[in-house]
Parts: sequence; structure tokens; C-alpha cells
Amino acid sequence: MNSERLNILWTNADETTAELMVLMYAVNSLKWELWKDVRVIIWGATAKLVAENSNIQRLIAEAAAAGVEFSACLSCAEKLGVKDKISALGIELMLWGRPLTEIIKDDEKLLTI
Repeated sequence: MNSERLNILWTNADETTAELMVLMYAVNSLKWELWKDVRVIIWGATAKLVAENSNIQRLIAEAAAAGVEFSACLSCAEKLGVKDKISALGIELMLWGRPLTEIIKDDEKLLTI
């Protein structure tokens, strides 16, 4: 268990929520040393938003440069037809069912948006 890592499960495909909550909080959490590590898990409809929205792509690139880790659900990306686009953005793709279950069972910090 890593008590200094925040996992953000991002399932809300709203652009405003992405910009003014998920990505803003992730970056500022590192900037202000609120968390040692921040990982954003892209799941569901969010994969399509990330693959198709250039503003969100820019914000993700800036967040990654600031140290935020990004990973996306492989199954979701495949089902939404955006696997190649997500991969081209340099975002890790993996099957997240078991790892998410482990995060929950291990009582790691998980914020769901």
C-alpha cells in the first residue's frame, strides 16, 4: 500500500470537469506537495474524450510533464475504437479490473470522478 499515492479514477467525460477538477487537482496536488504521487486512471467514456479533444490532450501533456501518471483501461479504449489514439498520446493502456480491485481492497487513496 502506498499512502502517499492518490489514484484518481476518471470516468466523467465532461470537458469542464476534466479541466477544472481532475487535471487541475492532479497537477496542483503535486505542485503543492499534497501527494507524493498522483495517478489518473482513464476509464469508460473518458477514453473517447481524451482521444478526440485537443484541449484535454494538451492539459494531459502538461500534467504528465508536471509528474502526473496516466493509465487507461485497455478494454474501454478497444470498445470505443480509440486504442491507437490513446497509445499515440503516450498513455499506458492496461486491463484495470484487477488492479482497481487491489487498490480498493488495500485501502489505497482513491478519488472517483
